[in-house]
Amino acid sequence: MKVIDPTVVVSLQSEPQFIMKMIEEAGRTCYKSEDRINENSYVAFIERLVRRGHEAMLEHGYATAHFRIDRGVSHELVRHRLASYAQESTRYCNYKDKDIEFVRPSYLNESSYELWTNAMLTAEEAYNQMIKNGCTPQQARAVLPNSLATTIVVTANLREWRTIFKLRCAKDAHPDMRYIMLRLLSDMYKLFPPVFEDIYQLYKEEVDELDRELVFVLPSTQEENQQDS
Repeated sequence: MKVIDPTVVVSLQSEPQFIMKMIEEAGRTCYKSEDRINENSYVAFIERLVRRGHEAMLEHGYATAHFRIDRGVSHELVRHRLASYAQESTRYCNYKDKDIEFVRPSYLNESSYELWTNAMLTAEEAYNQMIKNGCTPQQARAVLPNSLATTIVVTANLREWRTIFKLRCAKDAHPDMRYIMLRLLSDMYKLFPPVFEDIYQLYKEEVDELDRELVFVLPSTQEENQQDS
């Protein structure tokens, strides 16, 4: 058994400023104000879009998040229907005789964590025994818990990411959902400041306390890009 903390990394189809310039170009079509475009005009333009609630234009920009989270959080995440998903399948992935990964809950005290650890060990043992008894992975997965780690790739437009953050960073969201979403908000705000400024301000203290270094991936190079926090 291996216990891990949840992680998320953003990947983009192009540099963030190009994505925001595309949003501006699309948005200015509505006003026939393309002649006002310059090197940095997208910042103020997008800020006005958000302030006026003209968020449909944000749908012209996309971002992808690569999550390593528990199954319980992933079940909530896929409720956001205006997104595309690819998720590790417990029907086809065989975890037999491997260190099955479970995601550490963010909210347990010491005594509860011990109980949780024992439950995960029991689940792992039961899964491996069922495989040895002839069960297929899709049959043996019946004993795997919500804490099972899963990889899920989520692509959504920037307007939908705003909706996701508004719901999943809220104080009444599940603690483990908030844990990963506040970290993703930190990244997305640094990549697209005018798009997420207002939401960032709602959770500024919590996000800033993370002191999270921005890492994102550009598929054109398959290399990670790092920017100082």
